[in-house]
Amino acid sequence: MAPKSDSALPPWTFLTNHAHVLLCVWEDADARVRDIAPKVGITERAVQRILRELEGEGYLQRQRVGRRNRYSVRAELPFRHPLERHERIAVLLTLVAARRRNPGRPGAARRPARTERA
Repeated sequence: MAPKSDSALPPWTFLTNHAHVLLCVWEDADARVRDIAPKVGITERAVQRILRELEGEGYLQRQRVGRRNRYSVRAELPFRHPLERHERIAVLLTLVAARRRNPGRPGAARRPARTERA
């Protein structure tokens, strides 16, 4: 079955808004809330809430630089869900950020499709 066109996409995505905000900060530590909001497709207020939550859980560290905040991602921390807790968030951030920079480049670490169940 062929993928649907952009106009017929379902209202959900595989990554959460938290993951999208984290990716934006990973790619640009100086990104402003007003820059992140349209990229993620959420309001500035929602970005502020997500940044506070990510900082509160230790996934982001905030440093005040003049009148602005500079964030750094603690990529060595694990995913929160028990199914992925064994993996560091750096894996996702590195993969997605690399694909954004080189969208046409095939994935070197791509695994063949599994045809049998474990």
